[in-house]
Amino acid sequence: MSIERNVFPTSERLAKALADAVAEDLQAGLAERGVAALAVSGGSTPALFFETLAQREDIDWADVVVTLVDERWVPRTAERSNARLVEETLLQGPAAAASFVPLYTGGDAPTPGQVDLAARLIASDLPRPFDAVVLGMGMDGHTASFFPGGNALEEALTAEGPLVAIEAPGAGEPRVTFTLPRLLDTRSLYLHIEGDEKARIFDQALTGGPVETMPVRAVLDQTAKTLSLYWCP
Repeated sequence: MSIERNVFPTSERLAKALADAVAEDLQAGLAERGVAALAVSGGSTPALFFETLAQREDIDWADVVVTLVDERWVPRTAERSNARLVEETLLQGPAAAASFVPLYTGGDAPTPGQVDLAARLIASDLPRPFDAVVLGMGMDGHTASFFPGGNALEEALTAEGPLVAIEAPGAGEPRVTFTLPRLLDTRSLYLHIEGDEKARIFDQALTGGPVETMPVRAVLDQTAKTLSLYWCP
């Protein structure tokens, strides 16, 4: 696949550049169809990027729909909720006017009925295709909720989607994730990672090997999209 590497000396510089790039994608979507769609990842890495993007006043946020790449199956009040992170860091300031489509729909586990409900909410509220998808990557080589040892990993990587429930030894809670084909249905695809160890893992994934052991390889192996890598030490 084609990879565009963007390297920055600090997290602040990276956050500003990534926010600029995503803002351009959203503005393009708004200009073309009057609405824009953004899918973002959770974890600790994107918080500064979210806070930076949230302050962009040149985006008509009222016509932007934000959702998550994946979600831990926990309530939005839980500390590990990706929805909580987005609400506290991205849906602030000017970006508070955006619409948000969460993936968690209640209950202790993402049953088929709960996943179907989330999928129906997405279909009714989320424009297609995405204008930007921002992925992250874990130390085990997972991205989205494509985890090594995931009980539904093959389905998550191949199903047309949009959503798959998945559990894995390294995932902690049960999760729900957009499928890879659905995430690739986007104007722009980004991978945001920070730190030397993440860079080493990324380079290891590029050398090839089983997708099952490093699922981020499924993204790197696809040829449909250019992947824009944003990295800082």
